[in-house]
Amino acid sequence: MEKKKIIVRSYKSGDAQDLARIYYNTIHEVNAKDYSEIQLDAWAPKSSIETEGWSKKFAKSNPFVAVIDETLVGFAEFEPNGHIDCFYCHHEWIGFGVGKALMNAIHENAGNNNISKIFAEVSITARPFFEKHGFTVTEKQKVSIDGKELINFKMEKVLNQN
Repeated sequence: MEKKKIIVRSYKSGDAQDLARIYYNTIHEVNAKDYSEIQLDAWAPKSSIETEGWSKKFAKSNPFVAVIDETLVGFAEFEPNGHIDCFYCHHEWIGFGVGKALMNAIHENAGNNNISKIFAEVSITARPFFEKHGFTVTEKQKVSIDGKELINFKMEKVLNQN
């Protein structure tokens, strides 16, 4: 696949269905190497592709959305306190700079808003990506979702304030 231009923009109300599918498919396709099917089903059950809940969530969180040729390929929710909530790249576009583009948008937003630290709860699978972008693990944790235990990592990055 040739290198394509990635545009990062704000969420639009019609994006919810595509972003819900990215969430579900990324978890089930990409994270399958680090989590069991039972864990993945707890984390992202089939019902997680239903749009209504996502529409309400995204209307409040206004995520960054990565787009290539009018195709939605990733999204990231970045809260005013520096917390990265959701950070997902379309499973077919991993390795093409989508995550980097979203992370750059987060860093730019943090800088514009004088946010000195960004942090997230990161899957086993995503940990190397976040480490590559300067995050460090502050805690390994076991979380329970629908009675199923999953391991993830609290990670943070202190930003230079100029």
